[in-house]
Amino acid sequence: MGIQHGIRINLAQFSLHVLQVFFVGSTIGMTRTVLPVLAESDFGLAKGSFLALASFVVVFGLVKALLNLFAGRLSDQWGRRRVLIAGWVAALPIPFLILYAPSWGWIIAATVLLGVNQGLCWSMALNSKLDLARADQRGLVNGLNEFSGYAGVALAGLLTAWLALEFGAREGLFAFGMVTVLLALALGLWGVRETRPWAMAHQLAHQQASKGAHAQAVAPSSLATLFWPATWHDPRLRALHQAGLVEKFTDAMVWLFFPVFFVSQGLSLIEAGGLVAIYGVVWGAGQLVTGPLSDRIGRKGLIVWGMTLCGVGVMAVGLSHSPVLWALESALIGIGMAMLYPTLGAAVADLAQPAQRASVLGIYRFWRDLGYAVGGLALGLAAQWSGGLSAPFWLVDGAMLLLGGYVVLAFDTGSKPKLNA
Repeated sequence: MGIQHGIRINLAQFSLHVLQVFFVGSTIGMTRTVLPVLAESDFGLAKGSFLALASFVVVFGLVKALLNLFAGRLSDQWGRRRVLIAGWVAALPIPFLILYAPSWGWIIAATVLLGVNQGLCWSMALNSKLDLARADQRGLVNGLNEFSGYAGVALAGLLTAWLALEFGAREGLFAFGMVTVLLALALGLWGVRETRPWAMAHQLAHQQASKGAHAQAVAPSSLATLFWPATWHDPRLRALHQAGLVEKFTDAMVWLFFPVFFVSQGLSLIEAGGLVAIYGVVWGAGQLVTGPLSDRIGRKGLIVWGMTLCGVGVMAVGLSHSPVLWALESALIGIGMAMLYPTLGAAVADLAQPAQRASVLGIYRFWRDLGYAVGGLALGLAAQWSGGLSAPFWLVDGAMLLLGGYVVLAFDTGSKPKLNA
């Protein structure tokens, strides 16, 4: 049987890549609750050093953004599977660095490797699923991908908070990290197949549909050739990239300061982890609905309303004083992220030719995850200069609302986007 596209017909391999991104999410999720709260007591960070606390998210964003940029191109040349395996090999030292860290600098070093792992493995898991699926399933693919990844983020954050209290921060993170990385690497080595031929079949079908039955598949354009047009020339892509960058302000806020804020309000580490997990679970599960929904109703509305809900939800958390309200507001932010996150990626995929899709998505993911660095630095500076956490809440709210308005103006896709074959 020749190469055929579709989730159902490729279900075995598709499911393996869904599981891969769950492990990728779990790897980053183990840093979400424990590290910010215990940075002072267990990892030597000075009290009130908000900018130093933000440094590990800034470094993570820079490294992941650069790896996202080149991962797509590398996968076009070397294949998805090889890049995926390289990402898991890079993650192997992370648990040891956390276990033996004598200072916060070692945590920064672990974060560099975490960025490499995330940039390579998350990108490959998504690209492989897009290769296997049909063009009219891209929203569903992005929804499933992000659901699996952020379910891993949420569950890992909650589980590692419990492990830290039961066995110690270092020991709990080490055990969880080693199990996760070794399972994912074994899956990549002995389960995952190369999906590049499916991408080439997409490209050939696209060429034949647009130029006639005798068209041949074209080679991907160079990254240098694609980067500037994809970043700036197309106003729709420009809006998507900027919206992707700014939405990471919300996630950086949840990662950096929500656990610290909740604990400062008298909650336990596990209770704080539970509130952060609500955000992650709603975000992840919601994408099972919003991903395919964007295939039906279009992308712009979900993106704009998602940005708005995130901004309003973050500000509401900062103004509230009740765990019940925090839980509801965390869910609201999760709904907003579920609306915008897979939709942004699907919209970028709509605008890219199949042979260039991995590279164009890599460019988008570069700008999107650079938002961790830009947002982390901005939030850290705001907290450091103000001497507290109120300024970062206002900063995120304003940025999300502003970029939502920009998308309304610049990304005019009032009807359902035309999908590539």
